[in-house]
Amino acid sequence: MSEPLTEPDEPVRDGVRPREVSGTPGHPVVGALSPSRAGDFLSCGLLYRFRTIDRLPERPGLAAFRGTLVHEVLDRLYDLPAPERTVDEAGRILALALSDLLEDEPEAAFALVEDADWPADEPPTVPEAATDQLLADATVLLDRYFVLEDPRGIEPTHREQLVEVALDPDLLLRGYVDRMDETDGRLRVVDYKTGRAPGQQWEQQAMFQLRFYALVVHRATGRIPGRLQLLYLGNGEVLTYQPDEDDLDRFERKLHAIWKAITRAADTGDWRPNRSARCKWCSFQQMCPEFGGTPPPLPAMPVSESSTTLVG
Repeated sequence: MSEPLTEPDEPVRDGVRPREVSGTPGHPVVGALSPSRAGDFLSCGLLYRFRTIDRLPERPGLAAFRGTLVHEVLDRLYDLPAPERTVDEAGRILALALSDLLEDEPEAAFALVEDADWPADEPPTVPEAATDQLLADATVLLDRYFVLEDPRGIEPTHREQLVEVALDPDLLLRGYVDRMDETDGRLRVVDYKTGRAPGQQWEQQAMFQLRFYALVVHRATGRIPGRLQLLYLGNGEVLTYQPDEDDLDRFERKLHAIWKAITRAADTGDWRPNRSARCKWCSFQQMCPEFGGTPPPLPAMPVSESSTTLVG
């Protein structure tokens, strides 16, 4: 069982919120399991290896940075007293949040200047036209948020919250929840997505994330969330999940099976690629055997008594 969730920050802050960093160790080779890392492994073992074992750098992407910007604005919006959480106030926050993010994450400039050479010793200068376009695109997403929810009627209990729980000595589940609040005495978990809602073929991946959060919150707090929501600001759709204990028990067994496969790959060094439609967005094609590349040698693995034989 993890420690109780921390209380929300004080309502006044300057700059970008520092993300809470866990001091809890997971598996000595592959660390903790998060929704994104589990998704990597399920789609391609080699992708998981490149991101989690090799920790290869990836060029910052524009869509991801736009999502970070919108999340930052919404987080700051809830710092304000409820009557002040308006569309106009979100617009006022937007430019300031962008300036703070570029100062806090200078590498993000490569997302805005897509023709700049990367990697480079210094980030490129971002032209005004690029920031103007980003601000315009983010404004559309923020306007759509206000169609989906009225933040003046919501009082979050937690925002940008690290939640984690150990299911086994080596299996640590970890994730960051955008927002939690109480609705009619029931816990609600909300995650903002700045893309479009997935088509039917990708919906199970989104449901995987919702089940993951539901399980972690349940195991960490002892409460089953009454509802979990993904708010897709790209097209204004909402994906909702209402978990029950039987479904979460089944999902926990699925996570154990995924973890067993991951730790077996770590023990054997067998990280197999899986060619799919997702490959066209992969940053590592030049190192992938499916595209004629050669992966770099595996980094030295720490010596540990931990192995797949200890994973239930």
